[in-house]
Amino acid sequence: MNPLLQHRPGLARVLDALNGAGEEARIVGGAVRDWLIGRGVRSDVDIATTARPDEVTRRARSAGLKPVPTGIEHGTVTVVAEGEPYEVTTLREDVETDGRRARVVFGRDWAHDAARRDFTMNALYLTRSGDLVDLVGGEADARAGRVRFIGDPDTRIREDYLRILRLFRFHAAFGKGPLDPEALAAAIRNREGLGQLSRERVRAETMKLLVAPRAGETLAQMDAAGLVALVIGGRADVPAFTRLARIEDATGLGPDGVRRLGALAVHGEADAAALRTALRLSNAEAARLEALAGPAPTPAMCEKGQKAFIYRMGRQTYLDRALIAFARSGAAPDNEGWRALVALAVEWEIPVFALRAADLIACGLTPGPALGAALKRAEEAWIEAGFPEARGALDAIAAEAAAKAGEGARALTPPPR
Repeated sequence: MNPLLQHRPGLARVLDALNGAGEEARIVGGAVRDWLIGRGVRSDVDIATTARPDEVTRRARSAGLKPVPTGIEHGTVTVVAEGEPYEVTTLREDVETDGRRARVVFGRDWAHDAARRDFTMNALYLTRSGDLVDLVGGEADARAGRVRFIGDPDTRIREDYLRILRLFRFHAAFGKGPLDPEALAAAIRNREGLGQLSRERVRAETMKLLVAPRAGETLAQMDAAGLVALVIGGRADVPAFTRLARIEDATGLGPDGVRRLGALAVHGEADAAALRTALRLSNAEAARLEALAGPAPTPAMCEKGQKAFIYRMGRQTYLDRALIAFARSGAAPDNEGWRALVALAVEWEIPVFALRAADLIACGLTPGPALGAALKRAEEAWIEAGFPEARGALDAIAAEAAAKAGEGARALTPPPR
């Protein structure tokens, strides 16, 4: 029995539609690898088949499934079954590569299809009946945590220079022990090829690397090899990154790729701007990194000051600055002062300022620029008072702000002639 078919009737239907009458389909890649090493069943399952895209489409429709031509030029048809998508790709062979992309032809040889993949652990197949097919030694490598190129590492990297980053990303996610020495040496020899890649592809691979379980020690090896600077376009603070990862784990916050990128590479606004360009970051990602510039909260601040900090800058920015400052302080992940500061940011329910313009008008102010300024002063007074909620305290703040606004208006009014 194929273990990946349990609780997945749609996957069984796709395989049943594609197998038989001279064609074969097998589950391939990450889903097989993850199941083999005990990481459970992935939500995304890829399928390789001897059938060509037009035959995949015909068979899917005949079985009452929905085929979607998501990558016909690469031999990929997404088949939707029981509401879930499955990428079905015809066996391929590379006939020409330029370091960024490959020109492929469709084939029927499983060994050739396996040989064109990047790492041995990603070239495992599982048949409909549950038989594991390993043509390149991937099973032993997956179980041992060895990220090893299929064939000659230099050749595989020169086919697509993104494989340099994939080497480190997969090592950070699945590796045990040191990097494969041959793979590492080839990555160093070919590192200038990273410059040929689109920034979007580099960003996608980098962000996955940053949140992997062994990202800190892997980045240290990359940095020693001169690779991190090529990716981020500047100086890297790997120790701070590593401490942040430990803090996130210790506080139960989980990995955050943008925050980790900030710890690694942002020391000021110029660094954030450089990363936006180097990695083609989204506007939201760039804005978070830019917001890191400026003072960070510390355990020396009183709770009232910390709350004012959170209210003024927002929970996300406060937490980003606090966690990165925690990491750069060198304090242990279980430091009580820093942990309390982070806990406050997570748990405190940010209050809503209840006073409105109408409240100040009721105190005698008239609509106009002075009213807006008075409302802002009232909000600052409310923050300084510790965010009181009682109506009486709010009315007193409104009255005082209105009175000060009135005094200011009288001071600006010229005396009668």
